[in-house]
Amino acid sequence: MRYDDVIFPDTPVCGAAREVATRYHSASLLNHSIRAYVWAAAYAQERGIAFDAELLYVSSMLHDIGLTAEFDSHTVPFEEAGGHVAWAFCAGAGWPVERRVRASEVIIRHMWDVVPVEEDPEGHLLELSTGMDISGRRTEDIPAGLRDDVLRRHPRLDLVKEFAACVTDQGTRKPSSLAGGFVRGGIAERMANNPLDG
Repeated sequence: MRYDDVIFPDTPVCGAAREVATRYHSASLLNHSIRAYVWAAAYAQERGIAFDAELLYVSSMLHDIGLTAEFDSHTVPFEEAGGHVAWAFCAGAGWPVERRVRASEVIIRHMWDVVPVEEDPEGHLLELSTGMDISGRRTEDIPAGLRDDVLRRHPRLDLVKEFAACVTDQGTRKPSSLAGGFVRGGIAERMANNPLDG
């Protein structure tokens, strides 16, 4: 599989989500969001997992928006803050309530340890792909040709340094959050040893 084989939904809401991500994310976090979609979609396509490409793309673009200064919350974990942003964004896009809720769920669940594919394919795929891109988990499931192509088009830049700083800040301020558990579990070390940076 190559980059051009990946399904990219071409809808106005996807373009708007990409515009929001570009406006509020650093270049490193924007590229991470794009790669999160690509790894997820490619994994699903190769394994015959049916998924809603528009929902997955919008959720991928907005899944880390709660880490940005403009949308950081001091009361809820960053993934929950991102879920709220997604709900509001999708309301503005005219999505029905059920679809807004799905975008919020997918973003919140990307931090879970496991999201059952049969219950939530988009949540499963985003949890899997963000784990690949951040901590290097299951990167062997990324086809070599696709990996090289994606990293050339959307390089990792300063992702390790930036994300480690973000998640450490989140974990320090919100120790009971999943980010806090990730920090205590050594995510910074896993990030430093991610094969995608090799």
